[in-house]
Amino acid sequence: MTTSGVPRQQRGRVRATPKGRRVDPAALADVGALLGDAPRRRDLLIEFLHKIQDRYGCLQARHLAALAAELKMAMAEVYEVATFYHHFDVVKEGEAMPPAITVRVCDSLSCELAGAQALLDTLRNTLGATVRVKAAPCVGRCDAAPVAVVGQHPIPHAAAASVTAVVNNGDVAHPASGAVTPAHIDYAAYRAAGGYALAAACAAGRKSAADVIAAMEHSGLRGLGGAGFPAGRKWRLVSAEPAPRLLAINIDEGEPGTFKDRYYLERDPHRFLEGALIAASVVGLEAVYIYLRDEYHGCRALLECELAALQADPPCALPPIHVRRGAGAYICGEESAMIESIEGKRGEPRLRPPYVAQVGLFGRPTLEHNMETLHWVREILEKGPDWFAGHGRHGRKGLRSFSVSGRVKRPGVHLAPAGITLRELIEQYCGGMLDGHELYGYLPGGASGGILPASKADVPLDFDTLNEYGCFIGSAAIIVLSNHDTAAAAARNVMKFFAEESCGQCTPCRVGTVKALDLMKARRWDAPLLQELSQAMMDASICGLGQAAPNPALTVLKYFPKEVD
Repeated sequence: MTTSGVPRQQRGRVRATPKGRRVDPAALADVGALLGDAPRRRDLLIEFLHKIQDRYGCLQARHLAALAAELKMAMAEVYEVATFYHHFDVVKEGEAMPPAITVRVCDSLSCELAGAQALLDTLRNTLGATVRVKAAPCVGRCDAAPVAVVGQHPIPHAAAASVTAVVNNGDVAHPASGAVTPAHIDYAAYRAAGGYALAAACAAGRKSAADVIAAMEHSGLRGLGGAGFPAGRKWRLVSAEPAPRLLAINIDEGEPGTFKDRYYLERDPHRFLEGALIAASVVGLEAVYIYLRDEYHGCRALLECELAALQADPPCALPPIHVRRGAGAYICGEESAMIESIEGKRGEPRLRPPYVAQVGLFGRPTLEHNMETLHWVREILEKGPDWFAGHGRHGRKGLRSFSVSGRVKRPGVHLAPAGITLRELIEQYCGGMLDGHELYGYLPGGASGGILPASKADVPLDFDTLNEYGCFIGSAAIIVLSNHDTAAAAARNVMKFFAEESCGQCTPCRVGTVKALDLMKARRWDAPLLQELSQAMMDASICGLGQAAPNPALTVLKYFPKEVD
Protein backbone atom coordinates (compact mmCIF):
# COMPACT_ATOMS: atom_id res chain seq x y z
CA MET A 1 0.00 0.00 0.00
CA THR A 2 1.38 3.41 -0.95
CA THR A 3 0.98 6.58 1.06
CA SER A 4 -1.75 7.73 -1.36
CA GLY A 5 -3.92 4.78 -0.34
CA VAL A 6 -3.85 3.22 -3.83
CA PRO A 7 -2.34 -0.28 -4.02
CA ARG A 8 0.87 -0.27 -6.09
CA GLN A 9 -0.43 -3.03 -8.32
CA GLN A 10 -3.49 -0.88 -9.33
CA ARG A 11 -1.55 2.20 -10.36
CA GLY A 12 -1.73 2.78 -14.13
CA ARG A 13 -4.45 0.19 -14.58
CA VAL A 14 -7.16 1.18 -17.10
CA ARG A 15 -10.77 0.31 -16.24
CA ALA A 16 -12.26 -2.32 -18.51
CA THR A 17 -15.56 -0.37 -18.64
CA PRO A 18 -16.32 3.32 -18.03
CA LYS A 19 -17.90 4.45 -14.81
CA GLY A 20 -21.64 4.98 -14.71
CA ARG A 21 -24.53 3.38 -16.59
CA ARG A 22 -23.61 1.09 -19.46
CA VAL A 23 -25.38 1.92 -22.71
CA ASP A 24 -27.42 -0.82 -24.37
CA PRO A 25 -26.17 -1.13 -27.99
CA ALA A 26 -29.70 -1.85 -29.23
CA ALA A 27 -31.05 1.25 -27.49
CA LEU A 28 -28.19 3.29 -28.94
CA ALA A 29 -29.14 2.06 -32.40
CA ASP A 30 -32.80 2.94 -31.76
CA VAL A 31 -31.99 6.46 -30.69
CA GLY A 32 -29.44 7.00 -33.43
CA ALA A 33 -31.98 6.02 -36.06
CA LEU A 34 -34.59 8.39 -34.60
CA LEU A 35 -32.20 11.31 -34.49
CA GLY A 36 -30.91 10.68 -37.99
CA ASP A 37 -28.60 13.42 -39.21
CA ALA A 38 -29.89 16.02 -36.73
CA PRO A 39 -27.06 17.88 -34.99
CA ARG A 40 -26.36 16.49 -31.52
CA ARG A 41 -26.85 19.76 -29.66
CA ARG A 42 -27.80 20.29 -26.03
CA ASP A 43 -30.59 22.73 -26.91
CA LEU A 44 -32.35 20.00 -28.93
CA LEU A 45 -32.71 17.69 -25.93
CA ILE A 46 -36.47 18.22 -25.51
CA GLU A 47 -37.06 17.76 -29.24
CA PHE A 48 -35.20 14.45 -29.08
CA LEU A 49 -37.15 13.35 -26.01
CA HIS A 50 -40.34 13.97 -27.97
CA LYS A 51 -39.06 11.78 -30.82
CA ILE A 52 -38.49 8.90 -28.42
CA GLN A 53 -41.79 9.41 -26.59
CA ASP A 54 -43.73 9.56 -29.88
CA ARG A 55 -42.06 6.44 -31.25
CA TYR A 56 -42.13 4.20 -28.18
CA GLY A 57 -44.95 5.70 -26.09
CA CYS A 58 -42.64 6.37 -23.15
CA LEU A 59 -39.04 7.13 -22.19
CA GLN A 60 -37.37 3.94 -21.04
CA ALA A 61 -34.21 4.22 -18.96
CA ARG A 62 -32.16 2.46 -21.64
CA HIS A 63 -33.21 5.02 -24.25
CA LEU A 64 -32.44 7.91 -21.91
CA ALA A 65 -28.98 6.49 -21.34
CA ALA A 66 -28.49 6.13 -25.09
CA LEU A 67 -29.64 9.71 -25.68
CA ALA A 68 -27.22 10.95 -23.02
CA ALA A 69 -24.43 9.12 -24.84
CA GLU A 70 -25.45 10.60 -28.20
CA LEU A 71 -25.44 14.12 -26.77
CA LYS A 72 -22.38 13.52 -24.58
CA MET A 73 -24.36 14.61 -21.55
CA ALA A 74 -24.59 13.22 -18.06
CA MET A 75 -27.49 10.82 -17.61
CA ALA A 76 -28.63 12.93 -14.63
CA GLU A 77 -29.04 15.99 -16.87
CA VAL A 78 -31.21 14.11 -19.34
CA TYR A 79 -33.25 12.52 -16.58
CA GLU A 80 -33.92 15.76 -14.71
CA VAL A 81 -35.23 17.40 -17.88
CA ALA A 82 -37.37 14.40 -18.88
CA THR A 83 -38.99 14.17 -15.46
CA PHE A 84 -39.79 17.89 -15.29
CA TYR A 85 -42.41 17.90 -18.05
CA HIS A 86 -45.88 16.31 -17.77
CA HIS A 87 -45.97 14.81 -21.24
CA PHE A 88 -42.92 12.59 -20.85
CA ASP A 89 -43.56 9.12 -19.36
CA VAL A 90 -40.26 8.05 -17.80
CA VAL A 91 -40.08 4.30 -17.15
CA LYS A 92 -37.35 3.06 -14.82
CA GLU A 93 -35.78 -0.37 -15.00
CA GLY A 94 -38.24 -3.01 -13.88
CA GLU A 95 -41.29 -0.76 -14.18
CA ALA A 96 -44.25 -1.68 -16.36
CA MET A 97 -44.76 0.13 -19.64
CA PRO A 98 -47.72 2.53 -19.74
CA PRO A 99 -50.84 1.43 -21.65
CA ALA A 100 -50.81 1.98 -25.39
CA ILE A 101 -53.63 4.53 -25.18
CA THR A 102 -53.90 7.40 -22.73
CA VAL A 103 -57.08 9.42 -22.36
CA ARG A 104 -56.66 12.85 -20.78
CA VAL A 105 -59.72 14.68 -19.53
CA CYS A 106 -59.26 18.37 -18.80
CA ASP A 107 -60.31 19.18 -15.25
CA SER A 108 -59.56 22.90 -15.28
CA LEU A 109 -62.33 25.31 -14.37
CA SER A 110 -64.23 25.65 -17.65
CA CYS A 111 -64.30 21.90 -18.14
CA GLU A 112 -65.18 21.27 -14.50
CA LEU A 113 -68.20 23.56 -14.91
CA ALA A 114 -69.22 21.46 -17.92
CA GLY A 115 -69.08 18.12 -16.10
CA ALA A 116 -65.49 16.95 -16.50
CA GLN A 117 -65.41 15.12 -13.17
CA ALA A 118 -68.44 12.98 -14.04
CA LEU A 119 -66.86 12.21 -17.41
CA LEU A 120 -63.61 11.18 -15.72
CA ASP A 121 -65.44 8.86 -13.33
CA THR A 122 -67.42 7.24 -16.12
CA LEU A 123 -64.40 6.66 -18.34
CA ARG A 124 -62.35 5.18 -15.50
CA ASN A 125 -65.16 2.72 -14.81
CA THR A 126 -65.83 1.74 -18.42
CA LEU A 127 -62.63 1.82 -20.47
CA GLY A 128 -60.84 -0.86 -18.48
CA ALA A 129 -57.28 -1.43 -17.36
CA THR A 130 -55.79 -1.41 -20.87
CA VAL A 131 -56.53 2.31 -21.26
CA ARG A 132 -55.00 4.91 -18.98
CA VAL A 133 -57.43 7.68 -17.97
CA LYS A 134 -55.91 10.78 -16.42
CA ALA A 135 -57.08 14.20 -15.33
CA ALA A 136 -55.16 16.86 -17.20
CA PRO A 137 -54.69 20.60 -16.82
CA CYS A 138 -56.17 22.98 -19.38
CA VAL A 139 -55.68 21.84 -22.98
CA GLY A 140 -56.59 25.18 -24.59
CA ARG A 141 -60.09 24.30 -25.82
CA CYS A 142 -62.21 25.86 -23.08
CA ASP A 143 -64.87 26.99 -25.55
CA ALA A 144 -65.66 23.32 -26.27
CA ALA A 145 -65.79 22.08 -22.67
CA PRO A 146 -65.61 19.40 -21.51
CA VAL A 147 -62.63 18.25 -23.56
CA ALA A 148 -60.89 14.89 -23.68
CA VAL A 149 -57.75 14.01 -25.61
CA VAL A 150 -57.16 10.43 -26.78
CA GLY A 151 -53.44 10.23 -27.47
CA GLN A 152 -53.10 13.38 -29.57
CA HIS A 153 -56.74 13.40 -30.76
CA PRO A 154 -58.81 16.18 -29.12
CA ILE A 155 -62.52 15.55 -28.61
CA PRO A 156 -64.54 18.75 -28.09
CA HIS A 157 -67.77 18.59 -26.08
CA ALA A 158 -66.64 15.15 -24.99
CA ALA A 159 -69.06 12.51 -23.76
CA ALA A 160 -68.38 8.95 -22.67
CA ALA A 161 -69.76 7.59 -25.95
CA SER A 162 -67.67 9.84 -28.21
CA VAL A 163 -64.47 9.16 -26.26
CA THR A 164 -65.09 5.41 -26.22
CA ALA A 165 -65.66 5.39 -29.98
CA VAL A 166 -62.33 7.09 -30.63
CA VAL A 167 -60.55 4.71 -28.23
CA ASN A 168 -62.10 1.64 -29.85
CA ASN A 169 -61.05 2.84 -33.30
CA GLY A 170 -57.52 3.57 -32.10
CA ASP A 171 -57.66 7.12 -33.47
CA VAL A 172 -54.81 8.51 -31.39
CA ALA A 173 -53.40 10.96 -33.96
CA HIS A 174 -54.65 14.49 -34.40
CA PRO A 175 -57.11 14.56 -37.32
CA ALA A 176 -56.07 16.32 -40.50
CA SER A 177 -56.64 20.06 -40.74
CA GLY A 178 -60.29 20.75 -41.45
CA ALA A 179 -61.58 17.74 -39.54
CA VAL A 180 -61.75 19.38 -36.13
CA THR A 181 -60.50 22.84 -37.16
CA PRO A 182 -61.73 25.30 -39.79
CA ALA A 183 -60.07 25.61 -43.16
CA HIS A 184 -57.15 28.00 -42.87
CA ILE A 185 -55.66 30.64 -45.16
CA ASP A 186 -52.71 28.85 -46.73
CA TYR A 187 -49.56 30.41 -48.14
CA ALA A 188 -50.84 30.81 -51.69
CA ALA A 189 -54.08 32.45 -50.57
CA TYR A 190 -52.26 34.73 -48.15
CA ARG A 191 -49.82 35.91 -50.83
CA ALA A 192 -52.66 36.40 -53.34
CA ALA A 193 -54.36 38.76 -50.88
CA GLY A 194 -51.27 40.96 -50.55
CA GLY A 195 -49.62 39.03 -47.77
CA TYR A 196 -45.87 39.50 -47.17
CA ALA A 197 -45.73 42.64 -49.34
CA LEU A 198 -45.15 44.69 -46.21
CA ALA A 199 -42.49 42.28 -44.93
CA ALA A 200 -40.73 42.49 -48.29
CA ALA A 201 -40.86 46.29 -48.20
CA CYS A 202 -39.31 46.34 -44.73
CA ALA A 203 -36.61 43.84 -45.74
CA ALA A 204 -35.74 45.93 -48.81
CA GLY A 205 -35.56 49.14 -46.78
CA ARG A 206 -38.54 50.74 -48.55
CA LYS A 207 -40.09 51.30 -45.12
CA SER A 208 -37.70 52.73 -42.57
CA ALA A 209 -37.21 51.01 -39.25
CA ALA A 210 -37.70 54.32 -37.43
CA ASP A 211 -41.10 54.89 -39.05
CA VAL A 212 -42.27 51.36 -38.30
CA ILE A 213 -41.24 51.54 -34.65
CA ALA A 214 -42.88 54.95 -34.29
CA ALA A 215 -46.13 53.58 -35.73
CA MET A 216 -46.03 50.62 -33.37
CA GLU A 217 -45.53 52.94 -30.41
CA HIS A 218 -48.32 55.27 -31.51
CA SER A 219 -50.79 52.40 -31.94
CA GLY A 220 -50.71 51.61 -28.23
CA LEU A 221 -50.34 47.87 -28.93
CA ARG A 222 -49.24 46.10 -25.77
CA GLY A 223 -48.01 42.56 -25.28
CA LEU A 224 -51.07 40.30 -25.43
CA GLY A 225 -49.63 37.34 -23.55
CA GLY A 226 -50.46 38.87 -20.18
CA ALA A 227 -47.77 41.31 -19.08
CA GLY A 228 -48.90 44.13 -21.36
CA PHE A 229 -45.50 45.74 -22.05
CA PRO A 230 -45.80 48.27 -24.92
CA ALA A 231 -44.75 46.45 -28.09
CA GLY A 232 -43.23 49.42 -29.90
CA ARG A 233 -41.12 50.35 -26.91
CA LYS A 234 -39.85 46.78 -26.70
CA TRP A 235 -38.82 46.91 -30.37
CA ARG A 236 -36.92 50.16 -29.74
CA LEU A 237 -35.15 48.78 -26.66
CA VAL A 238 -34.08 45.52 -28.31
CA SER A 239 -32.89 47.23 -31.49
CA ALA A 240 -30.52 49.31 -29.34
CA GLU A 241 -28.84 46.18 -27.94
CA PRO A 242 -25.69 44.76 -29.57
CA ALA A 243 -26.09 42.08 -32.25
CA PRO A 244 -26.71 39.21 -32.65
CA ARG A 245 -30.34 39.56 -31.57
CA LEU A 246 -33.05 36.89 -31.58
CA LEU A 247 -36.86 36.64 -31.57
CA ALA A 248 -38.73 34.23 -29.28
CA ILE A 249 -42.46 33.81 -29.98
CA ASN A 250 -44.48 32.46 -27.07
CA ILE A 251 -47.43 30.24 -28.10
CA ASP A 252 -47.38 28.17 -24.93
CA GLU A 253 -50.80 29.58 -23.89
CA GLY A 254 -51.22 27.44 -20.77
CA GLU A 255 -53.39 29.80 -18.70
CA PRO A 256 -56.72 28.05 -17.99
CA GLY A 257 -59.41 29.81 -19.96
CA THR A 258 -57.07 30.98 -22.75
CA PHE A 259 -57.31 29.72 -26.33
CA LYS A 260 -57.04 32.83 -28.53
CA ASP A 261 -53.62 31.96 -29.96
CA ARG A 262 -54.85 28.56 -31.12
CA TYR A 263 -57.89 30.26 -32.68
CA TYR A 264 -55.74 32.59 -34.82
CA LEU A 265 -53.09 30.01 -35.61
CA GLU A 266 -55.68 27.54 -36.92
CA ARG A 267 -57.19 30.17 -39.22
CA ASP A 268 -54.51 32.59 -40.39
CA PRO A 269 -50.99 31.34 -39.53
CA HIS A 270 -49.15 33.65 -41.92
CA ARG A 271 -50.50 36.76 -40.23
CA PHE A 272 -48.23 36.33 -37.20
CA LEU A 273 -45.38 34.99 -39.34
CA GLU A 274 -45.40 38.17 -41.39
CA GLY A 275 -45.40 40.16 -38.15
CA ALA A 276 -42.34 38.16 -37.09
CA LEU A 277 -40.53 38.88 -40.37
CA ILE A 278 -41.33 42.58 -40.08
CA ALA A 279 -39.95 42.59 -36.55
CA ALA A 280 -36.86 40.70 -37.73
CA SER A 281 -36.13 43.33 -40.40
CA VAL A 282 -36.91 46.35 -38.25
CA VAL A 283 -35.19 45.23 -35.06
CA GLY A 284 -32.36 43.33 -36.77
CA LEU A 285 -33.07 39.79 -35.56
CA GLU A 286 -30.93 36.94 -36.81
CA ALA A 287 -33.15 33.97 -35.96
CA VAL A 288 -36.72 33.23 -34.88
CA TYR A 289 -37.75 30.62 -32.29
CA ILE A 290 -41.42 29.66 -32.05
CA TYR A 291 -42.35 27.94 -28.77
CA LEU A 292 -45.63 26.06 -29.30
CA ARG A 293 -47.51 24.24 -26.55
CA ASP A 294 -47.47 20.48 -26.98
CA GLU A 295 -51.25 20.08 -26.77
CA TYR A 296 -51.60 21.89 -30.12
CA HIS A 297 -50.59 18.93 -32.29
CA GLY A 298 -52.80 20.00 -35.20
CA CYS A 299 -51.43 23.54 -35.06
CA ARG A 300 -47.89 22.21 -35.15
CA ALA A 301 -48.54 20.13 -38.26
CA LEU A 302 -50.25 23.09 -39.93
CA LEU A 303 -47.47 25.49 -38.96
CA GLU A 304 -44.71 23.18 -40.20
CA CYS A 305 -46.52 22.76 -43.53
CA GLU A 306 -47.00 26.49 -44.01
CA LEU A 307 -43.42 27.26 -42.98
CA ALA A 308 -42.21 24.81 -45.63
CA ALA A 309 -44.30 26.66 -48.25
CA LEU A 310 -42.92 30.00 -47.08
CA GLN A 311 -39.35 28.79 -47.20
CA ALA A 312 -39.80 27.21 -50.64
CA ASP A 313 -40.94 30.52 -52.16
CA PRO A 314 -39.78 33.30 -49.82
CA PRO A 315 -41.04 36.85 -50.40
CA CYS A 316 -37.77 38.20 -49.01
CA ALA A 317 -34.64 36.98 -47.27
CA LEU A 318 -35.73 34.84 -44.32
CA PRO A 319 -33.95 34.41 -41.01
CA PRO A 320 -33.73 30.83 -39.73
CA ILE A 321 -37.11 29.92 -38.17
CA HIS A 322 -37.15 27.14 -35.56
CA VAL A 323 -40.29 25.55 -34.11
CA ARG A 324 -39.77 24.21 -30.61
CA ARG A 325 -42.32 21.95 -28.97
CA GLY A 326 -43.33 22.41 -25.35
CA ALA A 327 -43.86 19.35 -23.20
CA GLY A 328 -46.67 20.21 -20.82
CA ALA A 329 -45.55 22.82 -18.31
CA TYR A 330 -47.67 25.89 -17.53
CA ILE A 331 -44.64 27.62 -16.05
CA CYS A 332 -43.07 27.86 -19.52
CA GLY A 333 -45.50 30.65 -20.34
CA GLU A 334 -43.23 32.81 -18.16
CA GLU A 335 -40.67 34.29 -20.53
CA SER A 336 -37.46 33.23 -18.79
CA ALA A 337 -38.83 29.70 -18.19
CA MET A 338 -39.73 29.53 -21.89
CA ILE A 339 -36.19 30.55 -22.79
CA GLU A 340 -34.79 27.84 -20.53
CA SER A 341 -37.06 25.29 -22.23
CA ILE A 342 -36.05 26.39 -25.74
CA GLU A 343 -32.46 25.87 -24.62
CA GLY A 344 -33.35 22.26 -23.75
CA LYS A 345 -33.50 22.67 -19.98
CA ARG A 346 -36.03 22.38 -17.18
CA GLY A 347 -38.51 25.21 -17.54
CA GLU A 348 -37.57 26.99 -14.35
CA PRO A 349 -37.74 30.80 -14.17
CA ARG A 350 -34.42 32.47 -13.65
CA LEU A 351 -33.77 33.55 -10.08
CA ARG A 352 -33.34 37.13 -11.14
CA PRO A 353 -35.15 37.14 -14.46
CA PRO A 354 -33.27 39.50 -16.75
CA TYR A 355 -35.08 41.88 -19.00
CA VAL A 356 -34.85 39.74 -22.10
CA ALA A 357 -33.95 42.70 -24.28
CA GLN A 358 -30.55 42.50 -22.62
CA VAL A 359 -29.81 38.84 -21.85
CA GLY A 360 -32.17 36.28 -23.28
CA LEU A 361 -32.07 33.20 -25.45
CA PHE A 362 -28.59 31.65 -25.63
CA GLY A 363 -27.27 34.69 -23.76
CA ARG A 364 -28.21 37.06 -26.58
CA PRO A 365 -30.51 40.08 -26.63
CA THR A 366 -33.97 38.67 -27.33
CA LEU A 367 -37.25 40.18 -28.41
CA GLU A 368 -39.98 38.07 -26.77
CA HIS A 369 -43.57 38.33 -27.99
CA ASN A 370 -46.87 36.54 -27.65
CA MET A 371 -48.17 35.27 -30.98
CA GLU A 372 -51.23 37.54 -31.00
CA THR A 373 -49.08 40.63 -30.54
CA LEU A 374 -47.36 39.85 -33.84
CA HIS A 375 -50.72 38.97 -35.41
CA TRP A 376 -51.70 42.67 -35.34
CA VAL A 377 -48.48 44.14 -36.77
CA ARG A 378 -49.45 43.98 -40.46
CA GLU A 379 -52.87 45.59 -39.99
CA ILE A 380 -51.48 48.34 -37.75
CA LEU A 381 -48.87 49.27 -40.35
CA GLU A 382 -51.24 48.98 -43.34
CA LYS A 383 -54.26 50.73 -41.79
CA GLY A 384 -52.33 53.11 -39.59
CA PRO A 385 -51.79 53.18 -35.83
CA ASP A 386 -54.89 55.32 -35.27
CA TRP A 387 -57.02 52.52 -36.72
CA PHE A 388 -55.97 50.18 -33.94
CA ALA A 389 -55.92 52.76 -31.16
CA GLY A 390 -59.33 54.08 -32.09
CA HIS A 391 -61.28 50.93 -31.30
CA GLY A 392 -61.35 51.21 -27.52
CA ARG A 393 -64.29 51.99 -25.24
CA HIS A 394 -64.59 53.81 -21.95
CA GLY A 395 -61.38 55.73 -22.48
CA ARG A 396 -59.28 52.74 -23.51
CA LYS A 397 -57.35 52.13 -26.75
CA GLY A 398 -57.14 49.19 -29.11
CA LEU A 399 -58.74 45.79 -29.68
CA ARG A 400 -58.68 42.72 -27.45
CA SER A 401 -59.27 39.07 -28.28
CA PHE A 402 -61.33 37.76 -25.38
CA SER A 403 -61.30 34.01 -24.78
CA VAL A 404 -64.72 33.54 -23.19
CA SER A 405 -65.90 30.29 -21.60
CA GLY A 406 -68.23 29.19 -18.86
CA ARG A 407 -71.96 29.89 -18.52
CA VAL A 408 -72.60 31.82 -21.75
CA LYS A 409 -74.48 30.80 -24.87
CA ARG A 410 -71.66 31.56 -27.32
CA PRO A 411 -68.27 30.81 -25.79
CA GLY A 412 -65.28 31.42 -28.02
CA VAL A 413 -62.81 34.07 -29.11
CA HIS A 414 -64.56 37.42 -29.41
CA LEU A 415 -62.70 40.36 -30.91
CA ALA A 416 -64.00 43.41 -29.08
CA PRO A 417 -62.87 46.92 -28.13
CA ALA A 418 -60.44 47.19 -25.26
CA GLY A 419 -62.28 48.58 -22.26
CA ILE A 420 -65.54 46.80 -22.99
CA THR A 421 -67.29 45.67 -19.81
CA LEU A 422 -68.19 42.10 -19.01
CA ARG A 423 -71.88 42.92 -19.18
CA GLU A 424 -71.46 44.37 -22.67
CA LEU A 425 -69.30 41.45 -23.74
CA ILE A 426 -71.88 38.88 -22.65
CA GLU A 427 -74.85 40.71 -24.11
CA GLN A 428 -73.33 41.92 -27.38
CA TYR A 429 -70.91 39.13 -28.27
CA CYS A 430 -71.73 35.97 -26.28
CA GLY A 431 -75.48 35.74 -26.82
CA GLY A 432 -76.26 36.25 -23.15
CA MET A 433 -76.11 33.82 -20.26
CA LEU A 434 -77.20 30.20 -20.65
CA ASP A 435 -80.91 29.66 -20.12
CA GLY A 436 -81.67 29.26 -16.44
CA HIS A 437 -78.38 30.89 -15.38
CA GLU A 438 -77.79 34.34 -13.90
CA LEU A 439 -74.44 36.09 -13.76
CA TYR A 440 -72.81 35.49 -10.37
CA GLY A 441 -69.13 36.23 -10.91
CA TYR A 442 -66.27 35.97 -13.37
CA LEU A 443 -62.56 35.46 -13.72
CA PRO A 444 -61.32 38.39 -15.84
CA GLY A 445 -57.81 37.07 -16.45
CA GLY A 446 -57.86 33.29 -16.39
CA ALA A 447 -56.81 31.29 -13.36
CA SER A 448 -54.43 33.91 -11.98
CA GLY A 449 -56.49 37.07 -12.56
CA GLY A 450 -58.74 36.81 -9.49
CA ILE A 451 -62.53 36.49 -9.24
CA LEU A 452 -64.99 39.38 -9.32
CA PRO A 453 -68.71 39.41 -8.43
CA ALA A 454 -71.54 40.31 -10.80
CA SER A 455 -71.67 43.75 -9.15
CA LYS A 456 -68.33 44.51 -10.87
CA ALA A 457 -69.57 43.54 -14.34
CA ASP A 458 -69.43 47.17 -15.51
CA VAL A 459 -65.71 47.65 -14.90
CA PRO A 460 -63.81 48.24 -18.19
CA LEU A 461 -61.78 45.20 -19.21
CA ASP A 462 -58.26 46.23 -20.12
CA PHE A 463 -54.77 46.54 -18.76
CA ASP A 464 -54.60 48.47 -15.49
CA THR A 465 -58.38 48.90 -15.06
CA LEU A 466 -58.76 45.95 -12.71
CA ASN A 467 -55.80 46.58 -10.43
CA GLU A 468 -57.78 48.49 -7.82
CA TYR A 469 -60.05 45.45 -7.41
CA GLY A 470 -57.16 43.04 -6.79
CA CYS A 471 -57.44 41.52 -10.27
CA PHE A 472 -55.84 41.83 -13.69
CA ILE A 473 -56.81 40.99 -17.26
CA GLY A 474 -53.66 39.11 -18.33
CA SER A 475 -54.35 37.40 -21.65
CA ALA A 476 -58.07 38.31 -21.52
CA ALA A 477 -59.34 34.85 -20.60
CA ILE A 478 -62.87 35.36 -19.24
CA ILE A 479 -64.53 32.49 -17.35
CA VAL A 480 -68.14 33.29 -16.49
CA LEU A 481 -69.77 31.88 -13.34
CA SER A 482 -73.49 31.70 -12.69
CA ASN A 483 -75.79 31.26 -9.72
CA HIS A 484 -75.26 27.51 -10.13
CA ASP A 485 -71.58 27.94 -9.11
CA THR A 486 -69.61 29.18 -6.14
CA ALA A 487 -66.56 31.37 -6.21
CA ALA A 488 -64.95 29.28 -3.48
CA ALA A 489 -65.13 26.13 -5.60
CA ALA A 490 -63.71 28.02 -8.58
CA ALA A 491 -60.84 29.28 -6.43
CA ARG A 492 -60.10 25.76 -5.18
CA ASN A 493 -59.97 24.49 -8.74
CA VAL A 494 -57.43 27.07 -9.84
CA MET A 495 -55.34 26.74 -6.66
CA LYS A 496 -55.15 22.99 -7.32
CA PHE A 497 -53.90 23.86 -10.78
CA PHE A 498 -51.21 26.15 -9.36
CA ALA A 499 -50.12 23.53 -6.81
CA GLU A 500 -49.70 20.96 -9.59
CA GLU A 501 -48.00 23.35 -12.00
CA SER A 502 -45.51 24.99 -9.63
CA CYS A 503 -42.04 24.21 -10.93
CA GLY A 504 -40.92 23.67 -7.34
CA GLN A 505 -37.87 25.89 -7.59
CA CYS A 506 -38.84 28.28 -4.79
CA THR A 507 -40.33 27.37 -1.42
CA PRO A 508 -42.99 30.11 -1.19
CA CYS A 509 -44.68 28.84 -4.34
CA ARG A 510 -43.96 25.11 -4.00
CA VAL A 511 -45.15 24.87 -0.40
CA GLY A 512 -47.47 27.87 -0.35
CA THR A 513 -49.79 26.66 -3.12
CA VAL A 514 -50.23 23.26 -1.45
CA LYS A 515 -50.82 24.80 1.97
CA ALA A 516 -53.28 27.34 0.52
CA LEU A 517 -55.22 24.54 -1.17
CA ASP A 518 -55.45 22.65 2.13
CA LEU A 519 -56.80 25.76 3.86
CA MET A 520 -59.32 26.32 1.07
CA LYS A 521 -60.74 22.80 1.38
CA ALA A 522 -62.20 23.68 4.77
CA ARG A 523 -65.86 24.68 5.00
CA ARG A 524 -64.79 27.86 6.83
CA TRP A 525 -61.56 29.42 5.66
CA ASP A 526 -58.96 30.61 8.16
CA ALA A 527 -58.88 34.08 6.65
CA PRO A 528 -55.98 35.57 8.71
CA LEU A 529 -53.72 32.59 8.03
CA LEU A 530 -54.63 32.47 4.34
CA GLN A 531 -53.96 36.18 3.98
CA GLU A 532 -50.61 35.88 5.76
CA LEU A 533 -49.63 32.95 3.56
CA SER A 534 -50.73 34.83 0.44
CA GLN A 535 -48.61 37.84 1.35
CA ALA A 536 -45.56 35.63 1.81
CA MET A 537 -46.14 34.03 -1.60
CA MET A 538 -46.58 37.39 -3.32
CA ASP A 539 -43.50 38.89 -1.66
CA ALA A 540 -41.06 36.01 -1.96
CA SER A 541 -41.96 33.89 -5.00
CA ILE A 542 -39.49 34.03 -7.86
CA CYS A 543 -41.96 34.45 -10.70
CA GLY A 544 -45.51 35.39 -11.56
CA LEU A 545 -46.98 31.95 -10.81
CA GLY A 546 -46.41 32.16 -7.07
CA GLN A 547 -46.97 35.91 -7.00
CA ALA A 548 -50.40 35.66 -8.67
CA ALA A 549 -51.58 32.31 -7.29
CA PRO A 550 -53.18 33.90 -4.16
CA ASN A 551 -55.40 36.23 -6.22
CA PRO A 552 -58.42 33.89 -6.47
CA ALA A 553 -58.39 33.14 -2.74
CA LEU A 554 -57.95 36.77 -1.75
CA THR A 555 -60.75 37.96 -4.03
CA VAL A 556 -63.09 35.31 -2.64
CA LEU A 557 -62.37 36.58 0.87
CA LYS A 558 -62.97 40.14 -0.32
CA TYR A 559 -66.04 39.78 -2.54
CA PHE A 560 -67.66 36.46 -1.54
CA PRO A 561 -67.08 36.32 2.25
CA LYS A 562 -70.42 34.62 2.97
CA GLU A 563 -69.28 31.55 1.05
CA VAL A 564 -66.34 30.88 3.38
CA ASP A 565 -67.36 32.38 6.77
